[in-house]
Amino acid sequence: MRNLVVEIGSEQFRLRLLSWAASTALAIGATVSLPAISFADENGVSFWLPGLFGSLAAVPQQPGWAFTAINYFTPVSASGAVAAAREITIGKFNPTVNVNLNVNLNTKFETVILNPSYVFATPVLGGQLNIGVLAFVADNSTALNGSLTLASGGLVIMRQGSISQTTIGFGDLYPEAIIRWNSGVNNWMLYGAGDIPVGDYSSTNLANIGIGHGAVDGGGGYTYFNPQTGHEFSAVTGLTYNLINPSTNYQNGVDWHLDWGASQFLTKQIFVGAVGYFYQQISPDSGSGDRVGAFESGVIGVGPQIGFIIPAGTMQAYVNLKAYYEFDAHDRPSGWNAWLTLSLSPSAPTNPRSAMLTK
Repeated sequence: MRNLVVEIGSEQFRLRLLSWAASTALAIGATVSLPAISFADENGVSFWLPGLFGSLAAVPQQPGWAFTAINYFTPVSASGAVAAAREITIGKFNPTVNVNLNVNLNTKFETVILNPSYVFATPVLGGQLNIGVLAFVADNSTALNGSLTLASGGLVIMRQGSISQTTIGFGDLYPEAIIRWNSGVNNWMLYGAGDIPVGDYSSTNLANIGIGHGAVDGGGGYTYFNPQTGHEFSAVTGLTYNLINPSTNYQNGVDWHLDWGASQFLTKQIFVGAVGYFYQQISPDSGSGDRVGAFESGVIGVGPQIGFIIPAGTMQAYVNLKAYYEFDAHDRPSGWNAWLTLSLSPSAPTNPRSAMLTK
């Protein structure tokens, strides 16, 4: 619930305000209020997409070009309790006009992520360097509905309504670099990534594709993989530092995230398992555009996965289907999401599993 407390210096101005609210109804009232309806991470959107890393994340790949395409779909929602509250005071006199806005946010987001990358054969820092860039096109449909109530003295006015928007366009560019090391069944990795904010974005949009600001992200991961038993477990963790959004003067806090995956190979080409993630802000949002206070968002996701490896001469295809159900979410829209991944990469000379792309 959002509570606006406005102190008015004259009875005449108070009645004009109530009359104006009655005539505009919720659609205009919600539109005017959108900059103040916020979640931790501006508009509930973070740079990091939880679940991006999965099984075999730290296992070295085969040198050469690779290409990954991911179809990602998620419906999420948030109640009025998640919409942050703010209080604005004008003047220093009574009486008081109370404005309550109870809203529900529903979003369906579908994207195709394209990730060309190159793995160098020459070692870097004793490991294997992989560089690439993620680009995507997406369809974002968002609706906001609820009720607007204004009260002063014995006069109460209520209106209900909704607004919605669908945006189809290109997202930001995400360059990345990964170094992987291997020692028997143990594999390690370090990665760095960033956001180049060139995607479709407007601070006045209800539905955006880009996030409107730059970001840098870095971290590390580990994979245990035993080809003899087929056992595998991976975990990748990192931190995101967000630059200020120049359109809104809003700066997301620092985000911590952990993606994990566990699998069992049933054959040399098929595995099944589970995936999950933890996402938590560790510092609050800031900037003059942050009018909602020190909220810090978080969510946990878990679900099943299945993967297939398809040899094709000197190349191999990797298909992975995974899904996450989200829970324990706060200050952030939540729901479920599904990923369908197709990767093409050079085949390993002896063990095709070790060349698998992991996103």
